Amino acid sequence: MNRRHADPPTPGGGRGARTALVPRRFLRPSTMCLRTSVLRGGHRVSDTSSTLWPVTATARPEKESSYTARHLSVLEGLEAVRKRPGMYIGTTDSRGLMHCLWEIIDNSVDEALGGHATKIDVVLHADSSVTVADDGRGIPVDVEPKTGLSGVEVVYTKLHAGGKFGGGSYAASGGLHGVGASVVNALSARLDVEVDRAGKTHRMTFHRGEPGLFADPPSGAGPDVPFEPFTDHSELAVVGKVKRGVTGTRVRYWADRQIFPKTAVFSYDELVTRARQTSFLVPGLEIRIRDERGLPGTPGESGVHEEVFKHDGGVIDFVEHLAPDAPVTAIWRLQGSGTFSETVPVLDEKGHMTPQAVQRDCEVDVALRWGTGYETEVRSFVNIISTPKGGTHQTGFDQGLLKVIRKAVETNARKLKVSTKENAERIEKDDILAGLTAVVTVRLAEPQFEGQTKEVLGTGPVRQIVSRVVEKEIHAHLTSTKRDDKTQAALLLEKIVAEMRARITARKQKEISRRKNALETSSLPAKLADCRSDDVNKSELFIVEGDSALGTAKLARSSDFQALLPIRGKILNVQKASISDMLRNAECAAIIQVLGAGSGRSFDLEAARYGKVVLMTDADVDGAHIRTLLLTLFYRYMKPLIEAGRVFAAVPPLHRIELPASGRRKTEYIYTYSEAELRTTLHKLDKAGRRYKDEIQRYKGLGEMDADQLAETTMSPRHRTLRRVTAEHAEAAERVFDLLMGSDVAPRKKFIVDGASELDRERIDV
Repeated sequence: MNRRHADPPTPGGGRGARTALVPRRFLRPSTMCLRTSVLRGGHRVSDTSSTLWPVTATARPEKESSYTARHLSVLEGLEAVRKRPGMYIGTTDSRGLMHCLWEIIDNSVDEALGGHATKIDVVLHADSSVTVADDGRGIPVDVEPKTGLSGVEVVYTKLHAGGKFGGGSYAASGGLHGVGASVVNALSARLDVEVDRAGKTHRMTFHRGEPGLFADPPSGAGPDVPFEPFTDHSELAVVGKVKRGVTGTRVRYWADRQIFPKTAVFSYDELVTRARQTSFLVPGLEIRIRDERGLPGTPGESGVHEEVFKHDGGVIDFVEHLAPDAPVTAIWRLQGSGTFSETVPVLDEKGHMTPQAVQRDCEVDVALRWGTGYETEVRSFVNIISTPKGGTHQTGFDQGLLKVIRKAVETNARKLKVSTKENAERIEKDDILAGLTAVVTVRLAEPQFEGQTKEVLGTGPVRQIVSRVVEKEIHAHLTSTKRDDKTQAALLLEKIVAEMRARITARKQKEISRRKNALETSSLPAKLADCRSDDVNKSELFIVEGDSALGTAKLARSSDFQALLPIRGKILNVQKASISDMLRNAECAAIIQVLGAGSGRSFDLEAARYGKVVLMTDADVDGAHIRTLLLTLFYRYMKPLIEAGRVFAAVPPLHRIELPASGRRKTEYIYTYSEAELRTTLHKLDKAGRRYKDEIQRYKGLGEMDADQLAETTMSPRHRTLRRVTAEHAEAAERVFDLLMGSDVAPRKKFIVDGASELDRERIDV
């Protein structure tokens, strides 16, 4: 901008401050018609507009001058991390605290991934600090030429600095942004690093990211002891000697409670889960977890607890560990690779970043198997870093799987009795994923993650590479001429087609089984005695054993909110039966239809027509067996109903004690629910001198009660006792169901034989 300067006279006749004559076109419209005045030397001066306005610097409006360069903040080094920690670790609660620990552990794992480390030790100390040690190569201790600092200080104080940018140190690694160790350092009240290299132990300490020295007392190190930062130059001290050839890194840090609240703690369960999965993904790596905190609710609450993880089988062992159900196929391993090119900035010899087209290799390693259930467990990893939200590699896996299975079903359509018409139902992804357990891993140099938390892989070409490998390898298994492969392929395709049909059936049932009143139950089973209430929260469905119990229950129920569905004897054991057999079974189909929420993967809890489902069976061995079969059905195909606490077992009485009328006392009845309770009650009556009839009634079934008795003891909310069915420990429940109801007879026989000695024969109804 060209400016002319003038010194116009002031009203007092003297010379005023220098002003700039600014062309009108350079002034903002909001100031072009303003008349401003300022005090100058005790005199008020007015400036009026002209073609070239004289604009005095001190006369600019307050809004224009209040925001200047002095308001701009420049955060240097690790200050930005402490100012905005969520940008680097996602959050400052326990999840963020664990993310910091993953960053340090991942650095050690990268050493193992490159074949330089075989052991990693993680110790949770009682003072809330944590130590991570490995036997890798050790952080470089020599001076980095560009900064003049030791390699240790560069790694822990400089963002985007490390050995994973040049491509020479790590072919594939998890920590690629170079901010992991430095971010942890910035968010720690204290961090100590010890490196074993070249026969010496080197040590450096940091306070909130700043290197210096702590004056540790004899009682031990801590974050609150006096700290002296380095002023002239920093020093990497040599504090000991090690044997020649011994290398490794030890990092101990205390999280800064100015950043993390006191409620943020390290999760032992998460740590064990991560250690276990890492030992699967890096075969031969030994990871030792030691908890010295003694926290209540943890395995180490009563003392120091230690676990060691080491697996040599890789992803195959991982899938075998994750699989929750009996197998339909063996574990298939799909391996392959592909190449792609991308343009990335690369450091040249002069240290400048120049864009270059580089060729990348992507290795794919997938292990999977299908089981008899319908739950899906798919874990995806990039360079052993878990990607819980997926990414391009998981998208490629789903894509390749869907394409090859659809093609196989179309090829075998006649054998599978599947329609090939254009408007016919097609196999969907959910049909294929039912019962699938898979581990998807890819390894490539410099993967592009979406964010520092590395939860989503964003490298585009990986999708096509994974899709091609999965499609090729699965096709080879499905078209193999080996007898075992042919049998497994046939079972798999039958299962997937059955899942498709179950999905279609459930959708149709959901469309026609909406809540209806008493006059609109034509689509529901005729034997259902529905209730009048439309309020799902208040309504109850009683599944009763047999028509005899149904007759009594109809008279005993409150028809406003209690519905009845009778079943004939023992239903199908769905633990051993296929999905199609289950849907063909009249009793199972009736239960699913009456509930109106579908089954399996398509089960919709919000669509359930009743707030409570009560299993009302006889109080004998057969009744217990029927209740177990019903619970198996609910657990396998309507699990959300159990998880929501909406399934109950009625508790009918076993005995009725009649106390005859005496004087003004009327005849009374006492109900007991077990042999022990009966003996205790009779003892109390004898002690109190109360008479009772010697012929104590023993109920063999619900049909022996009259309506009043059934209502009073089992159905009336005011007097009844219901036992809520829960599955707090899902894995244990799965094992019990598989043991008692599964197709493998040998473990069940062993269970019965081992428990026979504990059985009271008098409790058996014969």
